[in-house]
Amino acid sequence: MGEVVAAGFLGILQGLTEFLPVSSSAHLILVPWVFGWTPEGIAFDVALHVGTAAAVLAYFWKEWLLLITEAIRGIFAGDPFGNEHRRLAWYLVAGTVPAVIAGLAFEHAVEQVLRSPLVTVVTLTFFGLLLYAAEKRGKQTRSIGDFTLSDSIWVGLSQAVALVPGVSRSGITITTALFRGADRASAARFSFLLSTPVIVGAGLLETARLLRGAGSGTAGPAWAVMVVGTVAASVTGFLCIRYFLRYLQTRTLLPFVVYRWALAIVVLIFYLQGRR
Repeated sequence: MGEVVAAGFLGILQGLTEFLPVSSSAHLILVPWVFGWTPEGIAFDVALHVGTAAAVLAYFWKEWLLLITEAIRGIFAGDPFGNEHRRLAWYLVAGTVPAVIAGLAFEHAVEQVLRSPLVTVVTLTFFGLLLYAAEKRGKQTRSIGDFTLSDSIWVGLSQAVALVPGVSRSGITITTALFRGADRASAARFSFLLSTPVIVGAGLLETARLLRGAGSGTAGPAWAVMVVGTVAASVTGFLCIRYFLRYLQTRTLLPFVVYRWALAIVVLIFYLQGRR
């Protein structure tokens, strides 16, 4: 029963922190570390990725269907950039490429070298400072329809940095979009759309790895644990996207900056006390 409760808690945590600018990887490293929970392993990680992938697809499926349809129509019409939806579709493709390359090239190195709590302290603090600067200095005059290929490439390059724990995929992409003059809601919507191929791709990749290793004889977590984690991540992620986009229409990102800095202080205190 304890494992199921922990799975539900981690699923909720994944659903929230995958889309809020506070770093899901940092939380999923730190919470088991602080509470002394034993990691469930790759199968459970896959379950959480599947949950957040389902959430982002469920929320944006109509938009993605429109974008894909328009992209195909544009190809056959010989006018791939003929309207806003066609342009956005290709901009998202261009913005996804840097994250895919970085993920394939550096994922294992990051996993082995940069999963220290001290790394998380630094990244939570520094990228929180960048988010603060973007909130204060960004013009916030451009909507998602005003995005250009240059914008998408810059945001895509920043998404590649999110491999490092504590950076936050949504945090760094929203920060970059704000620096490019986007308003908060447009920055977040573009961030979530851009994250969709990466989140779904990561879920599929981890699932393939899990299936390849299925014959190794290593026991994975119980089905109940995986199902609870997946459902919790999916439902929480969907609600988080919905209400976060509403929140950004009228409010600032400063509370998330404060949260990142506070979390960095808490992690540092635990680390200095020898909680390893």
